[in-house]
Amino acid sequence: MLYTVNEVAKLSGTTIKTLYHYQKIGLLMPEIVTENGYRYYGENELKRLQQILFYRELDFSLDSIKAALDHEPDRLRCLSEQQAMLKARQLRMERILLTLEETIRHERKRGNMSTEKMFDGLNEEEWKQAFTQQNEHLQEAYDFQLDTENLDVTSMNEKAAEATAFMTFMAEALKNNKSIDDETVVSAIDNHLAFLQKGHPIDARAFAEQSRFFLSDEFHRTMLEEQQTGLSYYICIAAENFASK
Repeated sequence: MLYTVNEVAKLSGTTIKTLYHYQKIGLLMPEIVTENGYRYYGENELKRLQQILFYRELDFSLDSIKAALDHEPDRLRCLSEQQAMLKARQLRMERILLTLEETIRHERKRGNMSTEKMFDGLNEEEWKQAFTQQNEHLQEAYDFQLDTENLDVTSMNEKAAEATAFMTFMAEALKNNKSIDDETVVSAIDNHLAFLQKGHPIDARAFAEQSRFFLSDEFHRTMLEEQQTGLSYYICIAAENFASK
């Protein structure tokens, strides 16, 4: 059975643009390209795409994925290796989530967290890996990359804890149908801005523009929507309302 580009995109959750890019770099070629340019994919191509997406979950670069698949023709062995790596990633993420949850509990109580626990699960290399997929997206879509060579791990962990607390609050506010003019929502944005201003100058208007970008950019919008449906829209509208006052 053959599948069109549209059908493959819908089946896999990828975009047509992504599939074209994979073809362009030789990562995933269609089984058939007709004279009028229509592309069709078969079962083997779907299996390869599945493996590509598994590797993407592991934050492999596209070049690394191509090298891995081209040098490991044994699909079962490749899947077994991916399973082992994903299980290792799962264990690491579980540690990170526990650290975040513990940090949030201490922040809510305004207490100090043990420094031994504060950095559990995250180090400089893991932060670099966490930025890999985002940097690939920014490079492909905007020809821009975040600087991950000189990361301040202490600062990154502090920012992650604060951002998690802010996003969690906003998600709960949305679920509870709180108005963007609700004093707790306004206060949350005000406190979030005050925290952000410790690292670099950012005013309410710049934060509103950043929120609008997150809403318009598929990668960042998806990250927010996976936490709570409508969250990217809610934060954007709330930020713009805050900036207008």
